[in-house]
Amino acid sequence: MYDTGDAGGDVLVDAPWLEEHLHDPGLRLIEIDVNATAYDRGHIEGAVLWNVYRDLKDGNYQLVDTPAVQKLIAGSGIAPDSTVVFYGYGPAMGFWLMKLYGHTDVRVLDCSRGTWQEAGRPWTTEVPAPATTDYRLPDQDERLRADRTRVQSAIDDPSVTILDVRSDLEFRGERFWPSGGLEPGGRAGHIPSAVHLSIDALRDDGGAFRNVEELREIFAPIDPAGAREVIPYCTIGIRACTAWFALTYLLGREDVRVYDGSWAEWGRIPESPVETS
Repeated sequence: MYDTGDAGGDVLVDAPWLEEHLHDPGLRLIEIDVNATAYDRGHIEGAVLWNVYRDLKDGNYQLVDTPAVQKLIAGSGIAPDSTVVFYGYGPAMGFWLMKLYGHTDVRVLDCSRGTWQEAGRPWTTEVPAPATTDYRLPDQDERLRADRTRVQSAIDDPSVTILDVRSDLEFRGERFWPSGGLEPGGRAGHIPSAVHLSIDALRDDGGAFRNVEELREIFAPIDPAGAREVIPYCTIGIRACTAWFALTYLLGREDVRVYDGSWAEWGRIPESPVETS
């Protein structure tokens, strides 16, 4: 395990640190995206792609089961003592998944892939082929995850803040998917009692997380009196994991649980209550 000395504790790494350690045998680098388009055009040297829709979600937008996660992790060359660094479109989702299964040393690159490339740092189109490991995953840490039943029970629970981190248009029910599309048989809107807080401002123009004071100001609206637990959700879990990461690891908040089924599950179930505004 490395000590970065960064302001984000040992979970954020900057570009110079990653470049220095890029070829260390104990480090594994993973790019997270919803397709392979950007990765195929170029990526950080040594990075393996985790495609959210191919590798992390099944055909019903649910998190893949433990054997599938174990195969993905082992096939990426990750061992129990590896330092795993995520970057790309949704690095916090990879971070959350590894913590869900109890991996000790997980980091997020504190800049965008564009910032890395524009600085002339190691970049390639070559796809690595890491040696497969024998990684046996433990049981999930259910404290990090909220299912639909838990969210349903939280609607009228003043001790829980349901946090919708999607865009205004999604929250108001004008679109189902962030791209603007609607879902056949699905309903757009939000979960009743949810607090709306877009997370677009969590990072600066270079893709780095804001400082602690700025993050506290951004998240200030989610703290009504008496609320102890926070359940963030979005569409498929990427933005919800980003909110969870910032609240838990950058602001030190406890009792934050990701509803990873998010709107792709909730909005497609006829009996789920939906509000629009």
